[in-house]
Amino acid sequence: MTRERVNPTDCMTMTDVRAGVDAVDHALMALLVERFGYMDAAARIKPDRSAVRDEARKAQVIANARAAAVAGGIPADEIAAIWDRLVEASIAYELDAFDARVAAE
Repeated sequence: MTRERVNPTDCMTMTDVRAGVDAVDHALMALLVERFGYMDAAARIKPDRSAVRDEARKAQVIANARAAAVAGGIPADEIAAIWDRLVEASIAYELDAFDARVAAE
């Protein structure tokens, strides 16, 4: 049985809350799959392996996440830490994709 997601402010039961969290997690996973698709594209486009790690871009992405967290009223330090880990995982994934592409050439 599929339950319709309830707006957080309208949740009346823990079942509502859990269904909402599960739905959001599902949506987040789909977005992460899409984000990592962009890492595949970057690995295909970048001319050399040294271009994969871009510390200025990493700092910008984390700053954007921090600002969005502040604007959304959620814990900025924790969100920045999550994004730091996400960016590092993305870099590792992109390096692997770059290496695979070079090996296949």
